[in-house]
Amino acid sequence: MTPPTTPLRGGSVTWACTSGFSPVFIFPFTPGEYYGVANLHEFQTLMYRPLYWYGTGGQPTVDYERSLAEPPVWSEDGRTATITVKPYQWSNGESVNADNVMLWMHLLEAEKDSFGGYTPGFFPDNLTGYEKVAEDRVSFTFDRAYSHNWVLMNQFSTITPLPKAWDRTADDRPADATHDPAQASAVYAYLRACNDERKSWDTSPVWSVVNGPWKLSSYTIDGVSGDAVLVPNESYSGTDKPYLDEFRLVPTGSDTEQYEMLRRGPKALDGVQIGFLPFDEVTEPAEDPLAGGPNPLGEHYDLVPQLTYKIHYFPINFNNPTVSGKIFKQLYFRQALQSCLDSRGAIRDVYKGYGYPTTGPIPALPDSPLLSPAAHGDPYPFDVGAARAFLTENGWDTSTTPGTCVREGTGPGEAGEGIPAGTPLRFSMRYAQGHETLTAVMRKFAADAAKAGIEIVLTEVEASVLVLEDTTCTPGPDSPCLWEFSDWNGGWGYGPGFYPTGEALYSTGSSVNFGSYSDPKADELIARTVVSDDLADLYAYQDYIAQQVPVIWMPNFPFRLLEVAENLKGVTPINPFGLINPEDWHYVGEVL
Repeated sequence: MTPPTTPLRGGSVTWACTSGFSPVFIFPFTPGEYYGVANLHEFQTLMYRPLYWYGTGGQPTVDYERSLAEPPVWSEDGRTATITVKPYQWSNGESVNADNVMLWMHLLEAEKDSFGGYTPGFFPDNLTGYEKVAEDRVSFTFDRAYSHNWVLMNQFSTITPLPKAWDRTADDRPADATHDPAQASAVYAYLRACNDERKSWDTSPVWSVVNGPWKLSSYTIDGVSGDAVLVPNESYSGTDKPYLDEFRLVPTGSDTEQYEMLRRGPKALDGVQIGFLPFDEVTEPAEDPLAGGPNPLGEHYDLVPQLTYKIHYFPINFNNPTVSGKIFKQLYFRQALQSCLDSRGAIRDVYKGYGYPTTGPIPALPDSPLLSPAAHGDPYPFDVGAARAFLTENGWDTSTTPGTCVREGTGPGEAGEGIPAGTPLRFSMRYAQGHETLTAVMRKFAADAAKAGIEIVLTEVEASVLVLEDTTCTPGPDSPCLWEFSDWNGGWGYGPGFYPTGEALYSTGSSVNFGSYSDPKADELIARTVVSDDLADLYAYQDYIAQQVPVIWMPNFPFRLLEVAENLKGVTPINPFGLINPEDWHYVGEVL
């Protein structure tokens, strides 16, 4: 019998969020501590469309059909780009126009340090000016000629037009930050306060004004998590209008809870139509992480590896004000620590073949000419003996654990500046709770590090708390900045921008440079990549970063092994930037 293929209208899809991560920030001007997939790609963009949409047909390209703007038109000198906004509408009847872009830009200039996509020295710092040139056009003039691909993918990707209805400083007090930048901070403060009143999101006159295919119908707070229900925006201007009646995002507390929800099946009373298979529930290994292997839930679900363009790592706090921070600044120590991480063993034993190594700042998969030839090797393969040698050759006695500093000083063979004799190699590692696979990797890492003389004390912490507390910080009375190692079971996804130049992750002062890594040579190499389309410059940057180990590279794997109800279609191809389009999803044969 031929399976049904005709798309049906109606029905509801429940999406089980990644354990510990559900939508908790709705204002699409998101600070670094909330700048993640759950808030941005799986929530905000469904309601508030960015200027450009990235990822089309499974490829890392711009989807101009879904974008709010036409392709940029560049001046002859390569410094000025003019963008035409398409004739979309907001749900309150306002037009999406140049003023909406100007309002965003004025907020960005006034409050750039509060925006997770901001990197000092880059957008908007690298503009000499921008202006509305017509009701539907805005021009941007840069301080020099940059790579046009980089500007489109990494700079213009930060812009989300904001409606006139949001240009106010109180519920009953309209403002004009659209035209007067001096009012922007007050408007930002109002919108941020509306965001922080999470219990009223679903009744807010602010967040009800949308231009995407979805609008928020209800939002329920459960501790730090949120249960969100979205319904179609009947005023949506795009041609990709939703088939579904409802899209529901539900939090999960652990991988075990997620699996139990799936095990009950998509037709259960509280059924989940899209969730993810925890790696520890994989029954048979995969030969290809792109295609996946046998599905233990295959009776009701299709297994779809969600391979995104990302790297996996955990940060080290270079700004820790204790002697630990001094140790972290020593390259030999980071080399030793990296050599204690058995990535290939984890891929084989923990991730059941659904993995691939991270050896630097550019993803190994999907394969791309942007990946340096040197990145196909591993500068610091798993080798406890090599880790011990890095330490003993630089002033440490590793005959016991924790090892101790026996040669203080800054000369050859000495431990380095600010590290006194007798200092122990003892550190704390906080990691996200609820992930059996991460726990297994962390325990083995700590055990292997102990063999090299490094004692790592492990503590499980709720993921949403971890990302708020263990982040970019400067020591001070209100910020002790004492965290050391922190692993939220992730890393960085290059989305929605594709060109992986690293200014957000490794430039001095970036808000998502979570470990506060700072290196003048790295800054110089990154600066070259943003003005050049020469791959040699991109290779030089990534090879240097790989050698410097500003973070500890972790085994990579598909973002999730999605379990999709067998009669739910339109989920593939997977967007490589982690964005989702539930407006494309539809049932065949039977509506759930």
